[in-house]
Amino acid sequence: MAIILPMKVSELGEFGLIELLSEVVPQGSREHRILAGIGDDAAAWRSDDSVVLATIDALVEGVHFAVGSPWWELGWKAVAVNLSDIAAMGGIPRYALVALSLPGDTEADSVVQLYRGMAELGNQFDVAVVGGNITSAPVTTITMTVIGQGQNEGILTRSKAVTGDLVAVTGYLGSAAAGLKMLTRGLRFAPETADFLRKAHLQPQPRVAQGQLLVKCGVRAAIDISDGLMADLGHLCKASRVGATIAVEQVPIHPLMRTAFPEDSLDFALTGGEDYELLFTADRQTVNGAKAQIEASAIGDDCPVTIVGEVTEGEGVSLLAKDGRPFHVARGGWDHFKKGG
Repeated sequence: MAIILPMKVSELGEFGLIELLSEVVPQGSREHRILAGIGDDAAAWRSDDSVVLATIDALVEGVHFAVGSPWWELGWKAVAVNLSDIAAMGGIPRYALVALSLPGDTEADSVVQLYRGMAELGNQFDVAVVGGNITSAPVTTITMTVIGQGQNEGILTRSKAVTGDLVAVTGYLGSAAAGLKMLTRGLRFAPETADFLRKAHLQPQPRVAQGQLLVKCGVRAAIDISDGLMADLGHLCKASRVGATIAVEQVPIHPLMRTAFPEDSLDFALTGGEDYELLFTADRQTVNGAKAQIEASAIGDDCPVTIVGEVTEGEGVSLLAKDGRPFHVARGGWDHFKKGG
């Protein structure tokens, strides 16, 4: 990557910075038996008898959540975003470490509620919190590391998509971004709609079981949707050295979100982040098989699988309207440091 220094990180962007740093840090030798390193949803390496997965993520006050956010829900979300990375590798989460930084005047009961939220979701997936660190800081930062293992059938990575694959997603897209707008602007909706949008933003459901089933069905390429459909498909395409097209009318949008935000719903679905659904690619037979198995199982409740596009030659992500003409959006998804994401 050719870079002219000096350059501010706001000019370079989150992913440019990651690429720059990946050229500096040691990434291991053959002895480390690394299967996936910097640039995938989780790191993966082969131990003596299994594949180990590890991921780390942080929630920062003023960046990822506002002052006064419910502590229980923050704990839930801190676990969810990390479990989603393990899900995107088709893995089994096992252990968690927590690094918590917070102001000294924080109420002790607030911290207890934070950990109760962590426990609520962690217990659903049999994840044990085995340690961590607590320190003082001007603002609250919740950093979690989750360690898991791959399945015998293999792991999912961003670099296995091939031309001709179909592009599919789990669940509905854009609901978390809609929930954020509702909460930050104090918008009011019917109780059912408000509850749905709030949970979409603050209590996302990591698709761990779905990711494991994708591996068993023969899928090999996937990513979780944390930065937005367009951005994350772009990450997968870059890693696989392919392009992709999305048929915008096929993008799944929940009826409650579409009704609440009729003018913004498609933009939320294409570029809104933090849905933590899974995006994957495979040949038509494999995608249809995975779709049938997920939707027929208990884990498929309110989690449809929708084909939204196709992997192509070239690079980048193109959007197509219903009439086949190019479709344009104002932004491409979330990127730390760059204005407007």
